[in-house]
Amino acid sequence: MDQTTLNPDQWINKYADALYSYTLPRVNDSALAEDIVQETFLSAWKARESYKGEASEKNWLYTICKNKIIDYYRKKARDIVQPMSQNDHTDGYFDEAEHWTKEDKPADWGIDYQQAIDNKEFYKVLESCKKKLQQIQQSVFVMKYLEDLDSTEICKALGITSSNYWVLIHRAKLQLRTCLEKNWINLK
Repeated sequence: MDQTTLNPDQWINKYADALYSYTLPRVNDSALAEDIVQETFLSAWKARESYKGEASEKNWLYTICKNKIIDYYRKKARDIVQPMSQNDHTDGYFDEAEHWTKEDKPADWGIDYQQAIDNKEFYKVLESCKKKLQQIQQSVFVMKYLEDLDSTEICKALGITSSNYWVLIHRAKLQLRTCLEKNWINLK
């Protein structure tokens, strides 16, 4: 390990705000986000001797933070996962590729999807809508769309079946769609 590359004394000044900004939308709780960032630094400190420099210090810390977020959801899932029947998966709103079916896709919202949505007000509404999801739905949604994990990884991490995963992700999409239409799209 090259000691000039790894400088734990500078981690907080260099990365704390960025790690917090990364964590907060994934857990929707400022105190929890702070705790996860602190746990990230603590874990990195404990593992500093094993850091091989294969990834940049920044990427190494983000990987640790991402794993802490997944660990949080894994622990939460043990308390909240409830078995779902096979019939719960047959809501018909989505196809096998997780896209809306033609009949059930949202109405044209008049949004130019080629341009990034940089409106702070939109993200505030999205965060508010995400908070209204059940905890397990939020966990699956965050892991799928913010952490970019595949369904197999999510099922393994949360200890849920594939059938439960599909029901949870579909219901999360439906609830977010309804909430965004009510609180953002229809107000435009």
